[in-house]
Amino acid sequence: MTSHKVVFRDVNLQCKVNNRAHHTEEIGTDRLVVRRGQPFSIILHCTDSPPLPPNHQLTLVLNLGARGEVVVRVSGSRAAHGTWWFSQQTAQSEVLLRVHSPADAPVGQYSITVLLLSSDGHILEQSSPHSFFLLFNPWCKADSVYLPDEELLLEYILNENGILYQGSWDQITTLLWNFGQFENSVMDICFEVLDNSPAALKNSEMDITKRADPVYVSRTVIAMVNSNDDRGVIFGRWDGEYSDGVAPTRWTGSVPILRRWSEGGAQRVRYGQCWVFSAVACTILRCLGIPTRCVTNFTSAHDTDANINVDCLFNEQLESISQGRNDMIWNYHCWVESWMSREDLPEGYDGWQVLDPTPQERSEGVYRCGPCPVKAVKEGEVGIKYDAQFVFSEVNADVVYWIVHPDRERTRLSVNHTNVGRNISTKSVYGDYREDITANYKYPEGSIMERKVYEKAGKKVMRQNGQVDRHTGKLELSIKHAQAIHGTDFDVIVEVHNAGGEDTPAQLTVTSNAVTYNSLHLGECQRRTANLTVPAQKAHKEVMRLRYEHYGACVSEHNLIRVTALLQTSSEQDVILQEVNILLKMPKLHIKMIGEAMVSRKLTAHISFTNPLPITLTRGVFTVEGAGLTGAQEIQAPGNIGPGQDVVVKFTFKPIRAGLRKLLVDFDSDRLRDVKGFMPDALADGILRNLFKLGSHDKTGPWCVRVRSQKRLLGVFSPL
Repeated sequence: MTSHKVVFRDVNLQCKVNNRAHHTEEIGTDRLVVRRGQPFSIILHCTDSPPLPPNHQLTLVLNLGARGEVVVRVSGSRAAHGTWWFSQQTAQSEVLLRVHSPADAPVGQYSITVLLLSSDGHILEQSSPHSFFLLFNPWCKADSVYLPDEELLLEYILNENGILYQGSWDQITTLLWNFGQFENSVMDICFEVLDNSPAALKNSEMDITKRADPVYVSRTVIAMVNSNDDRGVIFGRWDGEYSDGVAPTRWTGSVPILRRWSEGGAQRVRYGQCWVFSAVACTILRCLGIPTRCVTNFTSAHDTDANINVDCLFNEQLESISQGRNDMIWNYHCWVESWMSREDLPEGYDGWQVLDPTPQERSEGVYRCGPCPVKAVKEGEVGIKYDAQFVFSEVNADVVYWIVHPDRERTRLSVNHTNVGRNISTKSVYGDYREDITANYKYPEGSIMERKVYEKAGKKVMRQNGQVDRHTGKLELSIKHAQAIHGTDFDVIVEVHNAGGEDTPAQLTVTSNAVTYNSLHLGECQRRTANLTVPAQKAHKEVMRLRYEHYGACVSEHNLIRVTALLQTSSEQDVILQEVNILLKMPKLHIKMIGEAMVSRKLTAHISFTNPLPITLTRGVFTVEGAGLTGAQEIQAPGNIGPGQDVVVKFTFKPIRAGLRKLLVDFDSDRLRDVKGFMPDALADGILRNLFKLGSHDKTGPWCVRVRSQKRLLGVFSPL
């Protein structure tokens, strides 16, 4: 047997060139990360020129999976649709290999090996295997996640920063979030999450081959983001007891959560709530290449018995007795939408799909929800998979109020047909302001099409079932309130209007309770009962002053007060119940940058805070992080902070990557939590709108720092 002269010297994966062409250079250029359906080039360096002996040929072999479970042979000529192939071109002692992946190839970690074959097909030589990663490709028309709009891709794939919406439908607040999908080690952790799914642990080869399908991958991701059934990432908790973990309001980004999960050996991270679950899911899905955005549904229904109703129960003392029941109304609820085609469904359901990782109900035995086509929700197609019935109820359910008597008999007070599913919100593609997408989910309330959709969804209006609302009399009840600032006293005004022609005696009961955003009652703040006579064609007003001493000790980290008013007359037709949620306005942190922002050059941030409460704050801590700027770090406040006291802390860091970056700051203490470091929305929106009127695609705003390499100077945009 004749000896074979070595032909291969080394293989160059062209990481920098390929990653830039595949929109993955932000992940790094020290390893190859490419997207399916788009060719990439590697260079084979050989020992001689011409590089290959006569009558010899090259072939490529791929191994897919962290352990190389799946083997793929790459054809040396243009192949049929759905298969890998490559072309080659020689120049002196080099061979340029152009590798073409199918647009439906499984995503994941691959290794590539170059083989030299003799004329009769025997392997004469092979290179060492080289690892690379393959992601979904929303820039490729043949990919099932294709999104034909560059501005949308800049936001829903490439933007590492986002805004989550919280508060209440009439007092919407913003929370900046660092998705950080391109931060160091995040992509590896995303695939580690998939590798720890029950399906992967049971049969890794079958699971890996199914990763070609974004429906399968996204459904796996949302199941793995919560830890209820598996080795998932986050453990949810809503009772306010977070001493053995991190309070959900402390998090300002996904990266520390994912790293903590990975470094802990796939041990669940304590704690999260809906916005944390959705934001982490958004990070993973964007990183894998699936266009994704975070969505908030205000006044969101949790309907467990699929009757499109949520029952709110009170006893005769107007105390809520819904606690412990599964049906409830959340002040807001966050999920994500991902863009993909639905080849598993009839035509017409491609596009945005609802995915909800918050563990509310089981879907096929696992805590997850979706993907559910938004179009199916709007049209009332509740039989469409996955979980369309549940999502339809979240944005359409009726709220039914009941009084439960000591003998357990119920008296129905009223039905609210329009309160659920309001101001459904997501961050705009065109700047740091809110886009209302309610019309994507439902037709206008009270319209003919809305009624048709209700009927299609199996909705039976209660009046058609022989039930009528009890309130058919002449009295009307409303609740108004002044601006409620955390730490101050404020007034709640309950007004009873008599539209009838006779004076009417009535009893009015008003209660205020501290609640969480998902309607858990933490304590009663104040109660008042008044017997009154409302003159004909006039109104009577009752004023309840809520003092900090009433609500300060029991208010939740969500800073919500729920005021409930019950009006009763001697006539059974005039029993009215109204509720409002009052969001306590929080203070803001102020951030000022000192110095020029350049990669690897020290930059200092001054963070200032004023205690708005009439009590001293202890155990104060600031948390700072920013994608491309710095990892999450904590800064202890300098001692206790008295009422009205100002405190300033300094934080020095070295920016890591060039580009437009945001620094996020959070402050928490014993009695005041979830104070964030960004400017008021109106100011930010105005600046951003002016920028876009000029035709700029620069999303600079009051929170942003532009970082460039040291070859170029840069400006800093700091809060005014």
